[in-house]
Amino acid sequence: MNVHTQAAKVQQTSNDYGIRIDPIEGQVSAWRNDVCIARSDRAKIMHETRLDSVVYFPPEDILVPLFDDSELRTFCPFKGTATYFDMDVEGERTADAAWSYRKVLPEGEGVEGYIAFLPDSVTRIDVEGVEPASPFGGHIAGPTVDWLMREASTCRSPEELTAAIARKFVEDGIAVSRLSIMIWSLHPLIAGKNYIWSRDTDSVAAYSPDHGLLNRATFIDSPLRHVSNGLGGVRQRLDVDEYEFSFPILEDLKASGATDYVAMPLPFSNGQINVMTLTCDHPKGFTTPNLGLVFECSAVISRFFEVFTLQDNAKSLLETYLGKRTGARVLGGEIRRGDGDEIDAAILFCDLRGSSILEDQLDRDSYIALLNTFFETTTDIINAHDGEVLKFIGDAVLAIFPAGDDRAKACRQALDSAVEIARQLAKSALVEKSFALESATGIAFGKVTYGNIGSLERLDFTVIGKAANIAARLGDYGKVHGHAIVASKDVIADPSSAQPLGLIELRNVSEPVETFAVST
Repeated sequence: MNVHTQAAKVQQTSNDYGIRIDPIEGQVSAWRNDVCIARSDRAKIMHETRLDSVVYFPPEDILVPLFDDSELRTFCPFKGTATYFDMDVEGERTADAAWSYRKVLPEGEGVEGYIAFLPDSVTRIDVEGVEPASPFGGHIAGPTVDWLMREASTCRSPEELTAAIARKFVEDGIAVSRLSIMIWSLHPLIAGKNYIWSRDTDSVAAYSPDHGLLNRATFIDSPLRHVSNGLGGVRQRLDVDEYEFSFPILEDLKASGATDYVAMPLPFSNGQINVMTLTCDHPKGFTTPNLGLVFECSAVISRFFEVFTLQDNAKSLLETYLGKRTGARVLGGEIRRGDGDEIDAAILFCDLRGSSILEDQLDRDSYIALLNTFFETTTDIINAHDGEVLKFIGDAVLAIFPAGDDRAKACRQALDSAVEIARQLAKSALVEKSFALESATGIAFGKVTYGNIGSLERLDFTVIGKAANIAARLGDYGKVHGHAIVASKDVIADPSSAQPLGLIELRNVSEPVETFAVST
C-alpha cells in the first residue's frame, strides 16, 4: 500500500492518547509550605495520557502575586502555547512557578485563561470530590513507535530519516500531506538545513539557506522564526475564517487544500530549538490521537536529527578551521599527538605586504575588510588548484600541495596559484581608500611531516620540515627585495622562465638555497 492509498484511510492510530477536562465539585486549595496560594470551588482538572493530572485555577482565585514577565514559553499541540509566571510568596520569588494558556486550542478549551502550578512550586494541592488518576492508558504503540525503536537508527542521512518518518506517520493513519524539518547549523555560509517531504511526490527536497534568510520577510513572518525564538509552537486549523496566527504560508497551504497545520519545537540537548512542521489535508484535520503520537515521538525524532547534525557540524567546523583535506583526516581519527604522515609536497607561504602601514592608516573595520579580501582571494585560488590552506598566520597564508606520485604537478599548482594570487590582488583595492593589495610569496618543495603536533591537550594539524621553513623565509626575502614570488630551484621546471637570484642565505636555514624570482 503506497502513501497515497494509506492517506485515504479513515484516520486511526493504534494509541489511545486522550485529553479530558473535568470540573471539580468540591473546594481545591494549593499550598506552598504553610501559605495557601490558591483556593477555589470552580477549579478544573485535566487528565492527559502519560502525564500526571493537573489542577487549573481561575485567575481570580489565585491568592499570591504572579508576574507575567517570564520569557519562558512551551508548546502543546492540544492546548497551545503556555505563558509562564513568576510567583511571590511572602517576599520569596519563584521563577516560572505557574503557567496559563491565554488562547487555547480546541482540545484544551475548558482551561483557557486558567492557571496551573508547576509541581516544584507547590508543597501540596488538596482536592475534594474528584479522582486525580488519569482515565487514559499510559502506553503508545504502533508502526511509528516500533520503527523508531528498532529501525530508525539504520537511516544513513537526514533526507532518508525525514522520508521514513513521514511514511510511518501515514502508515499510522495520520493524513500528513507535507512534513518539514528545519535544523539550524554551525556553518560560516549556511544558516541550516531544511528537509521537506511531500506526499504527492513521496520524496524529500533539501535546502541549505544562507544566513541572509534570517533577515528576509519570508522567514521573519513565518512559523519557523516564531518557534525557533522560543515563543512556543503553532497549531492552526485552516478550515476556519479567523486565524490565531497570521503567517503568509498558512494562506498558501490553505489554498493548496490543507485543513490543519502544526509547527512544533525539536529541541536539541544544547538548548537549540529546531522546528518540525506537519500539514494535514483530512477534512477533520489532525485528531488528538494523531498529535499525541507525533508529540510523544518528537523527543526521539529530535535525538536522531541531533546525531546527524553533530556529525555535520563537526565536519563543517573542521573544514572551516582546518580545510577539507585536513579536516577529513582529523574526523577520520587522526586526533592523537604524532598522528600523521611524512609526505612530499610543495609548500606555499603568502604574506600581505605593507600590512602594518595599512593597519595604522585604516580604521579597524576597513582593515579587517582588507584582510578578509586577502584571505578570501588566496584561499579560493589555492583551493581551485587542489591545494589546501592549512592556517592563517597573522596576515599570512600557509598552504600545502601534496605531490603524491606527481611532483611536477604539485609544483606547477603552487606556482600557478602564486601567480594568480598576485594578479588578482593587483586588481583588488579598498574602494574607500584606494589601497591596492600586494603580496610576497615563497614556494619550496620537499619532504614534510603532515600531522598533529603540540601539547597533550592542545594540538595543531600542520606541516613541519625544511621545505615549510624555506617557503616562509623565501617569502620574507621577497618582501625585502621587492619580488612578488620567490621559489627554490626544485620548484622551477624551466629555469629559463624565471629570474635566477643565485644562492641565498636564509635565516635559520643551514645551507644557502638556490632561488628564482617568478614574474607575474
